[in-house]
Amino acid sequence: MRVSLNWLKEYVDVPVSAVELADRLTLVGVAVEAVDEPGREIEGVHTGRVLEIKRHPNADRLVICKVDAGRGEPAVIVTGANNMQVGDIVPVALAGARLAGGLVIKRAKFRGVPSSGMLCAADELGIGDDHEGILILPPDLPVGVDVKPLLGLDDSILDMDLTPNRSDCLSILGVAREVATIFDTELRPVTGLPPTGSAIEGVRIDIEDPELCGRYVARMLKDVKIEPSPPWMQQRLTALGVRPISSIVDVTNYVMLELGQPMHAFDFDRVTGGHVIVRRARPGERMVTLDGAKRQLTPEMLLIADPEVAIGIAGVMGGLDSEVTNETRTVLLESAYFNPISIRRTARELGLRSEASLRFEKGIDPDGCLRAANRAVELLERIGAAKAVSGAVDNYPAPYVPRTILVRPERVDQILGVSVPRADSARILHKLEFAPREADEGFLVSVPGHRPDVMREIDLIEEVARIYGYDRIENTLPYGAATPGFRTPEQMLLNQLRGLLAACGLTEVVTYSFVHPGVFDRLGLPADHALRDTLPLQNPLSEDQSVMRTLLFPGLLETLARNYHRRNVDAALFEVATVFRPRGDDVLPEERLILVIAMMGGTPDGWNLSKRPLDFYQLKGVLETVAQKIGLPPFEYVPAGEHPSFHPGRAAWVKAGDTVLGVMGELHPDVIESFELPAGSVACELDFDQIIRLDRETVKRYEGLPRYPSVERDLAFVIQAAVPVQDVVTLIQKGGGPLLQEVNLFDVYQGKQVGEGYRSLAFALRFQAPDRTLTDDAVNGYLEAIVQLLTEHTGATLRK
Repeated sequence: MRVSLNWLKEYVDVPVSAVELADRLTLVGVAVEAVDEPGREIEGVHTGRVLEIKRHPNADRLVICKVDAGRGEPAVIVTGANNMQVGDIVPVALAGARLAGGLVIKRAKFRGVPSSGMLCAADELGIGDDHEGILILPPDLPVGVDVKPLLGLDDSILDMDLTPNRSDCLSILGVAREVATIFDTELRPVTGLPPTGSAIEGVRIDIEDPELCGRYVARMLKDVKIEPSPPWMQQRLTALGVRPISSIVDVTNYVMLELGQPMHAFDFDRVTGGHVIVRRARPGERMVTLDGAKRQLTPEMLLIADPEVAIGIAGVMGGLDSEVTNETRTVLLESAYFNPISIRRTARELGLRSEASLRFEKGIDPDGCLRAANRAVELLERIGAAKAVSGAVDNYPAPYVPRTILVRPERVDQILGVSVPRADSARILHKLEFAPREADEGFLVSVPGHRPDVMREIDLIEEVARIYGYDRIENTLPYGAATPGFRTPEQMLLNQLRGLLAACGLTEVVTYSFVHPGVFDRLGLPADHALRDTLPLQNPLSEDQSVMRTLLFPGLLETLARNYHRRNVDAALFEVATVFRPRGDDVLPEERLILVIAMMGGTPDGWNLSKRPLDFYQLKGVLETVAQKIGLPPFEYVPAGEHPSFHPGRAAWVKAGDTVLGVMGELHPDVIESFELPAGSVACELDFDQIIRLDRETVKRYEGLPRYPSVERDLAFVIQAAVPVQDVVTLIQKGGGPLLQEVNLFDVYQGKQVGEGYRSLAFALRFQAPDRTLTDDAVNGYLEAIVQLLTEHTGATLRK
């Protein structure tokens, strides 16, 4: 929002400079980012009257002008412009003058003819982009007058960055109200031409959906003249970033900037029967808007229509069929209040954002509609663009009823920590037009329509605080019982887990909570799979993010693919985040914390290190490290069978006792192809909520160094290839008893020497007792028990 200081001064006295005003406004929460002075660089430019124009003798495109600049003898100026005539008043920059951009004017010769200065175009004065011709000023201006005040170049523009709740400051009047409150000065009222009746002959306004249109005011103007608006109005619009178009359009924009009320003008002769209907769009309905685009409408959109066709999209853009043109002679002015949410959705869906829709989206004052219409009518009559038709149509189904809130002075003092005089609180609330009334416990405050953000007493206390001055609130030490902050055991475990995974060489990522519904097809999930039951978003950013995720690892697979396509072929990622699984229509979804890891490629290599693949075994090693370091019992790995997303025979369920924590393994070839990943990519997804519930050894216990030597033995078995190694290890640990300290598989062999369907597994076993040296006989007894168990349960034979 840009605010003209000169315009602001029409409604309130400003006793300070523009820079100091910007500081004071910022201190009360109405932030000013910058103060622009459009005429700061311009010096020595005055009005002049063209006395004579003749062709340059040596140049076809140049002319020689004699100009009375109020300096005695007429000045001779050579120019390439040809839009001025004898008698025109133009801006003249003689030698020594400065223009926008720092250009200093000097005497010069053009094809042998001396020129003592230049005639200025709009862009050379910084008031527009037009460079095609000289700026023609009003004919009644005297010569020799500084053009800066005439063109509004003596103004200062406040560039404001408002918070979304301060829609009341999206207008000159709203900012003037803040200034009047800050400096305790009077706010001057806005003038307008009120109607003399409650109806307009031949005009009918019907509101079919009062929830989306709370008020609709219409006023009519006849004998319309479509011509440029006065220079002073064009200057103000241009200074605030609005392009002047014509008298009718410029006045509606002027009132919008002045009062914050967007307006629209219809060519009344093109409104069938003079009947305006505010309704929702019909299914499949279309209309052509002012920009010439044919818009597809939906029943959620609010329209302005006549009995035959739509003539405008409410609060967003008018229709081409009812556009005001040079042939327009009668205008119907619209000043309405539309539902902010409806306008926001419509503007976003159609991709049409404007100054008008911005104000409707944030909420305008429903009580200000008639005032704005009256102001527009007055301005149009004043500039001679039209004549007002007496009367107005004001369809106001449910007039605004101010919300009443009790403000307690002692509560103000308690919240702010400083004693604010009761009279100061009353003055501040009165200046902000909250109309405080004395009550037994404090003030009864009526919230005006221009402050829809004020809902509770605490909001009004904030209003008192910001105007009273945050800088006047003394610094004090906090008092009362304090609770030290601490992390829950779950948070500490999560932080420990993140540190462990990072230490294992993995990189943490954060992915979106929203996914594309088609991701389940890419994962190969059956059509009736429970994980396809998702929560759709009512207002998705795009189709690619339209449902809440029920799985976490697809996001990591997409991240891997993005890196792989950019030649970053080695990556190991993890994420700990929430998935969302529905539990019924009226019940909040189940949110579960999930740990997911995904890997592709290999580990870095070096002169003394060989590259190792980031495969199933590397992933399994990471999980075993995590389990060990956070004090969990060793994980068990059970073949996952036909999991739709993982490679058959190369995936496993991860278990802790009887609890299934999740799945890990190599991705299914179809999934790898779908995500365009390298072959052999692996992933796991574990339920972290289940891990939290497991019994953990949270206290590390010290064990002294062994005093007695260990005994090491190697055993090799020929066993069926289908028997999992984990089952063999479990039987070895059972047979080895408490003295078996370590079991390591160091060799696997398959070939003709062991027969088809069999393999040889060689294990290194280490036995050790804490209180004695083990004898060979004692160790041999455990070895015999191991061989017996393996023979009975797996049919294994000892390989000698």
